[in-house]
Amino acid sequence: MTRFRSALIPLAAATLLGLTALPQQAFAAPPKPVTTVAVAEQATAASSCAPTVRGATVDTRLTNLFTNYGNDNGRLDDWTGADGTYSLRLPSGQELWVFSDTFLGQVNADGSRPPVVEEGGTTVFLNNSFAVERDGRLSTIHDGTAEQPTAVMPPRDQNHWYWAGDATLAGGIVEVTYQEYERFGGGAWDWRWHRNVVARFAQGHLNQPISVHDLPSGHGVAWASGILKDGRHTYVYGVEDHGSPKYMHIARVEGQSLLGQWEFLKADGTWSPNEADSARVMSGVANEYSVSRVGDAYVLITHDTGEVLSPNIVAYSSCSPFGPFTGKQHVYTTPETGGNIFTYNAHAHPGVAGTGLVVSYNVNSFVNTDHYRDVSIYRPRFIDVTFD
Repeated sequence: MTRFRSALIPLAAATLLGLTALPQQAFAAPPKPVTTVAVAEQATAASSCAPTVRGATVDTRLTNLFTNYGNDNGRLDDWTGADGTYSLRLPSGQELWVFSDTFLGQVNADGSRPPVVEEGGTTVFLNNSFAVERDGRLSTIHDGTAEQPTAVMPPRDQNHWYWAGDATLAGGIVEVTYQEYERFGGGAWDWRWHRNVVARFAQGHLNQPISVHDLPSGHGVAWASGILKDGRHTYVYGVEDHGSPKYMHIARVEGQSLLGQWEFLKADGTWSPNEADSARVMSGVANEYSVSRVGDAYVLITHDTGEVLSPNIVAYSSCSPFGPFTGKQHVYTTPETGGNIFTYNAHAHPGVAGTGLVVSYNVNSFVNTDHYRDVSIYRPRFIDVTFD
């Protein structure tokens, strides 16, 4: 079982299906009983400032940008597919795209890709990477060399790896959150979430971090599914993942940097410096989701994990960045879903220009060889969501 087979498919597929025993395998400590806001109330009661979803259309610029870039064989060590798909606008005007599992290499004339190196092919598989967009052109960032690329956030050893969370900018330094996973046995499902960290990168030297710092990790919450700067705080959104259900948690830091003092939203709506007090805000969120300012409201975008392998992207809204998030609305049904193919982890990119709120989602397959047969599967798709 190579790292490709055990790391690319199972996290997305197994957690969406609820196949893994995540309460035992995924968390460093068993989650304690906490108060959860009633899901039925969240789904039916709209907040007073809630915008109405008017519609969603394919963002052809961004979808085509990554399609064309992935198919370009101008650089044989270059990006041909990835998931994760976070973004951060840099002061230079560049857009930093943050990816988790990534294919680098060549696309064949028939739209296929060679197998990964671990399976005797030439395609390089990394657990994380960056791409930088400027003036409609993309370039890939990885560490190592062109001949032997390595991840921008390197693992400590072969039994650990990092998948990316959201990113933010603090005093000119790029801060990217990562969740570290570890393998603890030889079985296909013998891996678990281990901890959260933040890696700090210089804007002009993005191929490796200048420092890595621990984030709160003691109570089974993977931070940060999403990040939002609002007022004097940076809000950090996390997920307590039991396969099904998944619970939203919210923390905040005063100022711009994630290295500040964290405090956690309690069940009574107050804040505590103790992560053990972090409450389950709601269920139904995905491992990756977003909270964005839309007019006077805060809109939560997520895949609907209340349904098994749902193709539906939904929105909730609140009058504050820490909820309650209510008034569930349908946003979009992903057309790729069906057969072996599933979609997951929709979230917004408020800093990216579009004809509405730009939202991305990931496409994957339960069959590994599908990713060799058709390079178009494992690439992000983008939509523009408009509101009244």
